[in-house]
Amino acid sequence: MIKRTIGRVWSAAYLAAAAAAMPVLTAPRITGANRSARAPGQSGQGQARPGRRPRRLPRPRPAVLGAAATWLVAAVTLFACYLHVARTAAVTSDGASNALQAWDMLHGNPLLRHWQLSDVSFYPTELGQYMLIERLSGLTPDVVHIASAMTYALLVLLAAIVAKGTATGRLALARCLVAAGIMLAPQLGDATYVLMGSPDHTGSAVPVLVTFGLLDMGPRRWYVAIAACALLWWALIADMIVVLTGVLPVLTVSLIRIYLARFGQRRRWRSTRFEIALAVTAVLAAWLATTTVKLIARHGGFVVWPVPTMLASADDVPRYLAVAGRGLLLLFGADFFGRPVGFLAALAMAHLIGLGLAAWGTAAAIRRFGHADLAAQLLASAILIILAAYVLGTRADDVLSTRDITAVLPFGAALAGRMLAGRLAAARMLPALGIVLAAYLVGLGGAVAAPSAQPQDARLASWLAAHRLYYGLAGYWDANITTVDTGGRVELRSVHAYGTRVAVDSWEVRSDWYDPKLNYANFIVLVPNTPGFKRYMTIASARETFGQPLRIYYLGRYTIGVWDQNLLADLRSGGSAAPGPPAVAP
Repeated sequence: MIKRTIGRVWSAAYLAAAAAAMPVLTAPRITGANRSARAPGQSGQGQARPGRRPRRLPRPRPAVLGAAATWLVAAVTLFACYLHVARTAAVTSDGASNALQAWDMLHGNPLLRHWQLSDVSFYPTELGQYMLIERLSGLTPDVVHIASAMTYALLVLLAAIVAKGTATGRLALARCLVAAGIMLAPQLGDATYVLMGSPDHTGSAVPVLVTFGLLDMGPRRWYVAIAACALLWWALIADMIVVLTGVLPVLTVSLIRIYLARFGQRRRWRSTRFEIALAVTAVLAAWLATTTVKLIARHGGFVVWPVPTMLASADDVPRYLAVAGRGLLLLFGADFFGRPVGFLAALAMAHLIGLGLAAWGTAAAIRRFGHADLAAQLLASAILIILAAYVLGTRADDVLSTRDITAVLPFGAALAGRMLAGRLAAARMLPALGIVLAAYLVGLGGAVAAPSAQPQDARLASWLAAHRLYYGLAGYWDANITTVDTGGRVELRSVHAYGTRVAVDSWEVRSDWYDPKLNYANFIVLVPNTPGFKRYMTIASARETFGQPLRIYYLGRYTIGVWDQNLLADLRSGGSAAPGPPAVAP
């Protein structure tokens, strides 16, 4: 089934790429010499004269065909490699929750009615991607892996495209290789979980990079500004972090360019019309996205958990700086701390070169900001805004919170290729970087060969199905993932401790799951509490809420209590859900 699914995904990607490339490959090249000339045998209206054959369209140039084939082969190859890498990280309830939401949309609930989501909706972006994959493969944990591999491969290619810009020839190739090389080999472990573990802020960088590329290579016309507004609006509905990665950079750069043109170069306001349109675009996209999410909720659709906005205290900033530094090492594959001295540690240290190139490219863009092109200004501004918000906010708790700054990786890689490839070529440093790239390829090969992780709750899922326990309750980290592991045959609904009782959860759940008139739950799955984490239920809180269980089973770390009654009837009177998302991952 998995091989057949991968084959279908590859076939769909090939057909989509071919369809996208056909207009470019088959269009005639129009030059100044033949722009106004009519082909022999054609009238002024383009109709063939009697007895004459109509003019044939010229064949696609070999260079264009070769470039299209190269990008297509690169996309398929990267996807295949990253699919193996993604499978080394077990799918958790975060990714499973999004899989269930896409499954619900695929089966007649496009607005996700009754759903209380997390603080990120992923609604028109990753959830749409999940729907397409689930249409081919069904509801399985591998949906998360396939989507993550597609997203990261797309990020690598987009970073290379933005780095290339309008360059051609050897310079274009050097720019692409520098950008793609920096991102080529994600580190196994926490880095894989952050970048490919489940839908997160990683995928939100895709529409932002498309926007930056459009503004870089598109003409300075009003319709380009409208297209940028549509892209930012689409991305903001899915993830409000795009305010930091896309909206504020566009707004900031537009205002700076307007100021420099009007007061620095003494140009007329008329010359800044495009920048003014971009500034309006950024503000309009944010307003449209906020209004759209409110309208969806008002019409019975999903509700997004509000994100608290607080500034860090002065005492916390040094710790957050240390977490940010460790997070940058993690994202760029250079986290060598805690590794035994040997090949893996040396390979991680080799990735310091990629991080150094990204930092150098960012510094070069900032130093020459007034003379840099629009794409370099946008990328550098985005990196500064993202890092400043991360350090001065309150979300830099641990290294896994690095997911909030994942956009720094593709943005920094694109800047390194764009700003440094010419310098490196002039200094004859490209052969040395080729050796570094070969080391990265070795690291990617090792990651591809690593064994796949087993599904998180596979043993629990098979045991419940064997004992005909099909609808029950569990903590967040065991609920939705077990449901996806069984393809929906066993359904566990998320609950948590509320005082001394068990109550309905409010994070990534659908409210009608807990309606006793619609569903019958007769068991609960308990796991040992993580130290300092008080949201998991205990057997005492289960007895307090539901009474003495009829049977109790022990399966490894799981305790399964079974009753001969519908637990949902007592659960709804067990108090309202305590606010806040799950604090820690399993």
